Amino acid sequence: MSAEAAVDLCDPEFDSGKVKEQSMVCRCCVYCHVKFVQPCLVELLGSAFFVFIGCLSVIHNEMGTGLLGPALAHGMALGLIVAMLGNISGGHFNPAVSLAAMLTGGLSLMMLLPYWFSQLCGGLIGAVLAKEVSSKERFQNTSGAAFVTVQEPGQVMRAVVMEFILTTLLCLTVCMSTINQRTKSPLAPFAIGCAVTVAILTGGTISGACMNPARAFGPAIMANHWKFHWIYWAGPLLASLLVGVLIRLFLGDENTRLILKYQ
Repeated sequence: MSAEAAVDLCDPEFDSGKVKEQSMVCRCCVYCHVKFVQPCLVELLGSAFFVFIGCLSVIHNEMGTGLLGPALAHGMALGLIVAMLGNISGGHFNPAVSLAAMLTGGLSLMMLLPYWFSQLCGGLIGAVLAKEVSSKERFQNTSGAAFVTVQEPGQVMRAVVMEFILTTLLCLTVCMSTINQRTKSPLAPFAIGCAVTVAILTGGTISGACMNPARAFGPAIMANHWKFHWIYWAGPLLASLLVGVLIRLFLGDENTRLILKYQ
């Protein structure tokens, strides 16, 4: 080693520069973990729990309880998961909610596709787990909790409209209680859970009250049931667009609205 190289290695500024470089790398890693990795993992985990609980509530629903059991299971599960994980990712667990959140300023456009991918993978994981813990007979009798409410073309329009209306209610509840500053509430998890419960009790016999493409996607794969599956994408995503317009133009606070602002 040359004398000049030896001097450079012994120079305090050399060590300081190396430490600063390592510190910057660590900060970048932490930033990426907190801003990108954690939210996607949370969306995957929460979606898996939600679909797992929701599917089992349908697969093992006892005769005579009707929609009450699945409605309470879906609503309470979502409320619990939002309360537990919502502060990390926003607590969407639903591609339609993520789209509405992006349109209203609660999610960056860059994170929309990663969120969707995480939610769909979580939905598939939840459906796989639900199948594994259920008997073959029960799984087949309920089509693996896939949405089979719509059986004929004549039911399609009513189902699409119902999914549109119910998802509008859900997305408005999420966006107004967790994103819009003027209406943010610590009761958001309770309100979101109640919205799901009420929606299932109201529209369960018409469309199945899915409101969540991830909830429809996982069971559809496991049961290989794709008949009228598009309904559970079209209705919710159209509702997300409507919610984005309503909040951005009329219902949002000063920072969210695009028009009618104070000068």
